[in-house]
Amino acid sequence: MSLALAIDLGGTKVEAALVDETGALLDGSRHRATTGAAAASDVSILARALDDVVGACRTHERWHEVTAAGIGSAGPIDLAAGTIAPINLPAAHGFGIVDAVRRASGLESVTLRLDGTCIALAEAWLGAARGIRNAIVFVVSTGVGGGIVSDGRLVAGRSGNAGHIGQVLVADIEGGPAAATLEERASGPHIVRWAQSQGWNGETGEDLAAAYRAGDALAVAAVARSAHAVGAGLASAATLLDLELAVVGGGFSFVADDYPEQVEAAARAAAVNPYAQRLRVVRAALGGDAPLIGAAALAHRPDLL
Repeated sequence: MSLALAIDLGGTKVEAALVDETGALLDGSRHRATTGAAAASDVSILARALDDVVGACRTHERWHEVTAAGIGSAGPIDLAAGTIAPINLPAAHGFGIVDAVRRASGLESVTLRLDGTCIALAEAWLGAARGIRNAIVFVVSTGVGGGIVSDGRLVAGRSGNAGHIGQVLVADIEGGPAAATLEERASGPHIVRWAQSQGWNGETGEDLAAAYRAGDALAVAAVARSAHAVGAGLASAATLLDLELAVVGGGFSFVADDYPEQVEAAARAAAVNPYAQRLRVVRAALGGDAPLIGAAALAHRPDLL
């Protein structure tokens, strides 16, 4: 059984693990390096973290079985160049991550995709979208991003950035004239700031979740605001792509137990055509393992690409 080196690069950390052909992470192979906010202005911090986690994986007793690597990275990315330009890591714009992984690992076969694409690939392979031919998988957290499965295949797009639903424009829930990105309307930090602007006294998404469970009116309104924005974005995606299913993950999606149901109701209310109104919204199944499982699937499941 061959193994894949899976790498997940985000705004504040780099993580890597060895993953087998069933999607299982090998015990003792998972390593994480925190880069923190400093990586935004110093790409060498990111490069060292990448070398550290790959080097740690190479000490695993089964490293000799690794045949390929898959990388999921915050975007935008450039597939043709093998580079990344994460919005929240300005110093890394143009960083040649594919070549860096080749040097650190000694592997020639290295595949790069957007982190949201990898999460979608994981859920389509082993998670909530398994067996679904037309789906969008996305996270609502500090940001909002995702990936698309269309007619049973992952959609990467020309540059590799397809599925970036957080950057679609949606209207305000109050019906004001100004439009903003879905991420600006629905992400955890935005919703917390909005609630505070309305007089709520909490500080974090966790505080908001507790207030929601307690029935606080402002917390209920804040969660509804996020769900409305996500639902509006999904209605457009479902109409454009004739989607069957939307899979939601990410830390802020747990702000309310019924968050997926609220999003589904908002999507159906915003959709015009009956086929788009049939969109179902469910929770992701793979949790924090999804980015690494999806990165490994770039090597193990080329049939889905």
